[in-house]
Formats: sequence, structure tokens, C-alpha cells
Amino acid sequence: VQLVESGGGLVEAGGSLRLSCTASGRAFSINSMGWYRQAPGKQRELVATITSHGETTYVDSVKGRFTISLDNAKNTVLLQMNPLKPEDTAVYYCNAEGLISPTVESHWRFDDWGQGTQVTVSS
Repeated sequence: VQLVESGGGLVEAGGSLRLSCTASGRAFSINSMGWYRQAPGKQRELVATITSHGETTYVDSVKGRFTISLDNAKNTVLLQMNPLKPEDTAVYYCNAEGLISPTVESHWRFDDWGQGTQVTVSS
């Protein structure tokens, strides 16, 4: 499954950005999608996830500021970020997991990542 991200950029503190990620491929179904981020010198961390049923999770540092949503029909996950802080600066990666079922008899799990999009918040 291929994931294509868009929406990163440079913004001042207090501003907003919306990240978008669309999954494409053949014969797949999504169980959940999410966003992770990695700042320079730090490990990649979970930002927010959402299941196909709409259940969401957020890291404490973004609760009340970020909103994740999923368009199941378009296989697209959005991350609305507002207000942004300098500590939100990182490369943001989209993740999707689910099943690939090319035939009735065969299926396997996938867990794929996008290429990453840079978010920079200036103080």
C-alpha cells in the first residue's frame, strides 16, 4: 500500500497546518491510520491514530490542539494542527495498517509508512 502525504511547511507559532495522507493500492482494507513525528536527535513518536470505526488516540502534548480524522471512502487521513508550537517541529510520517486480500483464500497484514513531510514552527 502506498501512502502519499502533503500539507507540511513553515508556520509561525500559534498558526495552523493541515496534513493529509492518502493510501492507494489494490484489494486492501484499512484498520487504522495515524501520524508519527521525529524531531532531530529524537526517536519517532506517535502523534495521533484513528481506527476505521473512528476511535482516536493522541499523545498528551497535542491533546486539545490537534484533531485527526479519517475519510474511509477516500482512504485519507487528515491531521489538523492548531495552535502550533515550536516544539511541534519535526518530520511527520503517515502510517496505515490493515489487510490486503487479493483473493477470498489469501490475505495478509500490511503496516506501511509515507515518505514524511516537514513541519517547522518558528517562535
